[in-house]
Amino acid sequence: MRAEKKPSVLVCVTGQYDCDRLIEAGYEQATELNCDLRVLCIHTPVNDLSVLSEEIEYLYRTAKELGADMTIAFDKNAPRFAADFARKINARHLVTGMPDNRPNGFVLTVHEMMPRLQITMVTKENEKLFYTVDHTARSFA
Repeated sequence: MRAEKKPSVLVCVTGQYDCDRLIEAGYEQATELNCDLRVLCIHTPVNDLSVLSEEIEYLYRTAKELGADMTIAFDKNAPRFAADFARKINARHLVTGMPDNRPNGFVLTVHEMMPRLQITMVTKENEKLFYTVDHTARSFA
């Protein structure tokens, strides 16, 4: 796949219903920045897809309602896959959830691989509260 020309906002979700807030936050950013909106759901490989089907279908419908394409991938290295995907779709921003009081290896690894990609993490408690990491950030607390 060759890189797309128009910049995009990439939203990374897990198979949880409350990730709809991430898609909505990504939509707001994409609209404000005149970017395409793309949603990516990465899971480790599973034998039984039915355990994910309802949540994934809900997130897919949410993405479609907001005009976004949603890609579902199965990979053991989610940060690498997300960084590669972000490059291919010309992502300028990444929206993801805020970790629950634990280090977020996903965000740190993507930031190391793509230091110029702006990363916005959205909290569960207040979907309008954003923590943004940009290329000038050196470390995370």
